[in-house]
Parts: sequence; structure tokens; C-alpha cells
Amino acid sequence: MIDLHYWTTPNGHKVTMFLEEAGLPYRIIPVNISTGDQFKPDFLAIAPNNRIPAIVDHAPADGSAPVSLFESGAILLYLADKIGRFIPAAAQVHARAEVLQWLFWQMGGLGPMAGQNHHFSQYAPEKIPYAIDRYVNETNRLYGVLNKRLADRAFMAGEDYSIADMATYPWIVPHERQGQKLEDFPHLKRWFDAIRARPATERAYARAKEVNSAPTVSAASAALLFGQTAATVGTR
Repeated sequence: MIDLHYWTTPNGHKVTMFLEEAGLPYRIIPVNISTGDQFKPDFLAIAPNNRIPAIVDHAPADGSAPVSLFESGAILLYLADKIGRFIPAAAQVHARAEVLQWLFWQMGGLGPMAGQNHHFSQYAPEKIPYAIDRYVNETNRLYGVLNKRLADRAFMAGEDYSIADMATYPWIVPHERQGQKLEDFPHLKRWFDAIRARPATERAYARAKEVNSAPTVSAASAALLFGQTAATVGTR
């Protein structure tokens, strides 16, 4: 059994998509980040960065004690290696490298840039045109990179669905809020529609609605989410 500490964000959806594809048994433990659940001691014990998602795998492949992990990319890589699916084995050097580089492209590029896009265009109390344009344009550039990548292959790392696709898809779902039109990116749109139609994707997003049927960010939760400093997590 895998305990998934989860909330209904793009990074949370990555892991439910994987678990539904893999058919691994899991239990969702909601972490309502709008009310401060991410600061509870039991969550911080496994996720010291006070961000979701995090997992506890109670049945590691080597039969050892439970493994806890935070960071969505690390979780996807761990789970893929655990079951031997959605990423090539280490001996398949070139194929594995393809998956890893696009997984890290999402983690270091699309996710942070789209996240800032969301913040300045949707949540910032002051609408700063420069900031909005900066991140909407960078999101657009990254969509272009992905569209070009998908021009001659079914999925991001080739013909096989992988954790790179699972990591990226949830960050494309809110494309309208990001100021993007999928019609401008035909190869990306084809890829997006194919992943959206997968039964595991449908199940993952259905689970999200069970956990949080009406996601909103109030003034109080915005202050909690966007006003954190080192003092928030303490220094010792």
C-alpha cells in the first residue's frame, strides 16, 4: 500500500495519474494547502519543504522499511523504477536519458514558469503587466518547445507513454488560465487529447473531484500560500 499525501494541484495529479496507470494500491491522505495542512508535524516529517505531493511506500521493492518521498519528479522516478514501467531500465541508456531530460524539463521549466504565470495573472493582488507578460510569454515559448518535440513522435520521449508525459500533462490542463490556445500547437493538442482520453487519466481526475469538488483560493488562503518565508518552516 502507498500512502499519497495529496491535494488537487498539477503536481498532485501527476502521482494519481501514475498510480492509476500502474494499478498500485494507494490511499489518498488529503493535505488541504488552503487551510494549512501542509504545516502539520506529521506531514512535515515526510515533506520538509511543506509542499505536496509526498508518499510513503509501505512495501519497497527490496523489502526494507517504508520509504517516504517528497517532490513529484522524485516520486514518479521512484515508482517507475519500482514497477519497471514508464521509464526504460538503466541498461537502456539512450531511451532512459530521453525520459529523464523531459521529466526535468517539466520540473525545472514548464512547472515553475506556468506556476508564476498562474500567480501573477490569477492571484497577485496587484496586476503587474510586465510580470504577466513575462510569464505568459515564457509559457508560450515552452508550449512551442513541446509542440516541436511532439511533431514526429507519439509521446515526449518517443513512442511509449512515460513519466515525462505524466509530469507534463497536468500543467497543460489549465492552458486557458495560462493565456494559451491549444489550437496554436497542433502536435501538443493531439498529445493532450490522447492523454486526456486514457482511462487512468479519467480516473485520476475523478479522484480529484472526490477530494476537492470546488477548488478556490480565498484571500486568507492566498496569504497562507503566497506569504511564506523561512520563519514559516522554522530554523531548527
